Amino acid sequence: MLQGKSTDGSGSRFTPLVVLELVSDTKEEAIAWLLGRIRDQQQDGGSELLVEQLGPGVGDQEKDNPNIFLVGASWQRLLSGAEDLGLFKEFNDGSMRAFTCANKHNFKDFNGDGDGFLSMAECQFIIKHELDTLRAKDETHIPGYTQAKLYPGKSIIRRLQTKGILIQVFPLHEKEELKRLSFSWYQKVKLSFQPIDAIRHYYGEGQALYFGFLEYFTFALVPMALIGVPYYLFDWEDYDKYVIFAVFNLIWCTVILELWKRHSASLAYHWGTLCRKKAFEEPRPGFHGVLGFNPVTGREEPIYPNAKRQLRIYLVSLPFVLLCLYLSLYVMMIYFQMEGWALTLHDEDPTFWTGILLFIPSIIYAVVIEIMNLIYRYAAEFLTAWENHRLESSFQNHLVLKVLVFNFFNCFASLFYIAFVMQDMVLLRQSLATLLITSQILNQFMEAFLPYWLQRRRNKKMIRKVQKKRTLEDKELPLEEQVRLEADMSTYLGTFDDYLEQFLLFGYVSLFSCVYPLAAVLVVLNNITEVYSDAFKMCRVFKRPFSEPAASIGVWQLAFEAMSVIAVVTNCALIGMSPQAKAYFPESELQLILWTVAIEHGLLAFKFILTFLIPDVPKHIQIQLARLEFVSLEALKKKPRRRLWRLGTDVQSQ
Repeated sequence: MLQGKSTDGSGSRFTPLVVLELVSDTKEEAIAWLLGRIRDQQQDGGSELLVEQLGPGVGDQEKDNPNIFLVGASWQRLLSGAEDLGLFKEFNDGSMRAFTCANKHNFKDFNGDGDGFLSMAECQFIIKHELDTLRAKDETHIPGYTQAKLYPGKSIIRRLQTKGILIQVFPLHEKEELKRLSFSWYQKVKLSFQPIDAIRHYYGEGQALYFGFLEYFTFALVPMALIGVPYYLFDWEDYDKYVIFAVFNLIWCTVILELWKRHSASLAYHWGTLCRKKAFEEPRPGFHGVLGFNPVTGREEPIYPNAKRQLRIYLVSLPFVLLCLYLSLYVMMIYFQMEGWALTLHDEDPTFWTGILLFIPSIIYAVVIEIMNLIYRYAAEFLTAWENHRLESSFQNHLVLKVLVFNFFNCFASLFYIAFVMQDMVLLRQSLATLLITSQILNQFMEAFLPYWLQRRRNKKMIRKVQKKRTLEDKELPLEEQVRLEADMSTYLGTFDDYLEQFLLFGYVSLFSCVYPLAAVLVVLNNITEVYSDAFKMCRVFKRPFSEPAASIGVWQLAFEAMSVIAVVTNCALIGMSPQAKAYFPESELQLILWTVAIEHGLLAFKFILTFLIPDVPKHIQIQLARLEFVSLEALKKKPRRRLWRLGTDVQSQ
């Protein structure tokens, strides 16, 4: 456990959970004001948290930032925060209910004063929420910074961040628990499930759902891989026999996504986030506008005209995205010119080296695609921030849409062109294999080997600093050095890129795998290494992220379902282009097209029927949710009756 730190003369002690780092030259009056507001009682507008300054580390150096503060809270404060947030915990009867302090002893695992009832991730999330809701009262500016304007109701932490006074806020790792999680997660190679509940307990529901989806998707690919191997080995040049594989692909896409919704609902119910009400969203950091009144809360906050935002989206962002798509198309045509040049050289003088040369254009194109995706990602983030969305959810939705459209076009446009314009199945198979293998190699380098090398350098630097000869894992760092080490770690940017990678891999498997059945095998191998590399990064490379309650994978579920619909159209078109299908309509190509469209519509109808027949939430969970709603309604009905009975009793006594 982290060391307890004394916070006041009364001798009360607390576990430091969250770190606040201000710039090294922060004005003293600003620091005193901020710490005072954090410590103040809630009725006085404070957070009622415990906070103190971090002491000097081993071999104190002048360049070390002195303005690092540790934040914690008493157990009673954490429990009241859990009630304010509406955290769901397991009740004595096995159901999941919103925690209340008045009913706390009826919750499972609540013993004594509740010490240990909340996980460390939940405690840190509560503290983050309390800090985020710390608001200005009658201050007009941050003390010592006249340019940092404040108004009643303005979030203090957000203003400090936007003005560059507050560098970062992050939760601390718990070393012993992290060691146990690391050992069961990635330090031993095993053929077993990931410790999803332990991941959720340490990192929160959002992170656990990603690793749960990664594991589920990998296991769901196994049937595709087992069927794809014999097709690859025995029917390589016989494209006619891929019709059965394509039909299986279509059913597989639909079934696995529907079953995942059921599985994620089961996880979310078990974790208490399925029926948790979404908190009211505050304006995101960086949102700006003319000061006005929020019609919902009645508080003063910046107001930005929606019409102006829409003009930015449609007159600037949309043309920019279209321009990027055109540039992607232009790069694709250059790739085809290189492909034609390499093919011409090979046809004129076929040698071993010209045979190798045939793969070079695809490899170069795959590398260029990854570079373009990376550059576009930064541009999309800049544009979405410039659009000035008020809510973080709106910002994320617009960013996801921009990135998905470009990545889909950039990664798959060449494959669609080869399949339906050139109609060259040999080149399609070669391009798909090269793009898939090259992108996986690049991703593994960027996500596994590069972070491992950077972490080794960071560890060696810290070891030299504290003058220890043992490795970082084998020694117990003082709290001061642990905090400074974690402050220098990379910041985890969320699951966006991880889901995006799985989305593209899902596209490679579902869209064209009937031409290259080995795609599922390659994705399974990639995801196995992805589990270990992502686990290593979470435990060793990144700061601990704040947990985020989540009931599903959100907008990514819609993205995967949209990809599965496109896969129906793509696979039906590939079947219609096969020699076997053309043999049934030797005289009329129009009849072939009409039959292909009819079959495609039939399969889409079958897909939506499957979606309807498979409930999103398992029956036993639906019953539990209905029972919980019934109990809540009955409790509400009884309250007025009790009040009336008491009122009648009082009248009679008079």
